[in-house]
This record gives sequence, structure tokens and C-alpha cells, in this order.
Amino acid sequence: MSDSVYKVIELVGTSPESWEKAAAAAVEMAAQSLRDMRVAEVVELDMTIEDGQVRAYRAKVKVSFKYERDD
Repeated sequence: MSDSVYKVIELVGTSPESWEKAAAAAVEMAAQSLRDMRVAEVVELDMTIEDGQVRAYRAKVKVSFKYERDD
């Protein structure tokens, strides 16, 4: 197996329904432009509140993907 390098980016997904759907939204959006994603790690969960009500769930997600050079 040859050596590989992976890049890690941080994304924030949102959902009006749940943290799980917020995290999934981040990964699904990233999948539209990134190839060879390997791991997603939820690193922080929070909520936005408006008038004393939860309006959105937010999940901060670190996503790693194989780094490829443009030559």
C-alpha cells in the first residue's frame, strides 16, 4: 500500500429537526464536491434559539478526504 495524505475540513450542518440530520446535511453537501471521503467526526453540537424556542440544530463536523495534487 502506498503512502496517502488526507485533508481535514470543518463544516457546520443545520437542520430544524435534529443534530443527526444536521450532521448528515454537512456530509451530504460535502459529498457533492469532494471525492474519497473517509471519516466524519462530530466535534460540537449546538442550537439556535429564537423567542425561547429551538429553531435549528447545528453540528460541527470534521470531514477527512484523500488529498490529491493538481499537476
